[in-house]
Amino acid sequence: MDAIEALKSRRSIRTYTEQPVDRAVIEEIIDCARLAPTAMNDQPWDFVVVTDKAALRSIPPVLGHAEYIANAAFAVLVLARETNYAVEDSCAATENLLIAAQAHGLGSCWVAGTKQPYGPIVAKAFGAPEDRQLIAIVSFGYPAEAQQIEKRALAEVLHWERF
Repeated sequence: MDAIEALKSRRSIRTYTEQPVDRAVIEEIIDCARLAPTAMNDQPWDFVVVTDKAALRSIPPVLGHAEYIANAAFAVLVLARETNYAVEDSCAATENLLIAAQAHGLGSCWVAGTKQPYGPIVAKAFGAPEDRQLIAIVSFGYPAEAQQIEKRALAEVLHWERF
């Protein structure tokens, strides 16, 4: 799948099959995330891959939502040390996770972590150092659904020269 096709076809997927994802695919997805653009090359991110089923099941009760994480093949916690652009940089890395997953035929769903009350709890539960904040949790797996969400038309969102 080329980059444009991956960008245009990606949707949030919350239902997964039980098929496991090969470790090499997971590593390539993380590798794509670490290559994201970053202000002043700070690269503030760290990625924790969670494959253990009990650990995956432990996440939704802390969040109070996102029950689908429990049934994912794996999840990635995107953590960042504090920099001037840690959130922006880590969101770019998170988007790379989503696009790389799509290119591999995987579904994914991004759950916010920044400024959420559960952020420090999840980070600590998975052994993150005190100086790391949870930016995002992303669930992954082979899709068991075809998400058909309507997006706003280009003509609605594109403005030339001025709003």
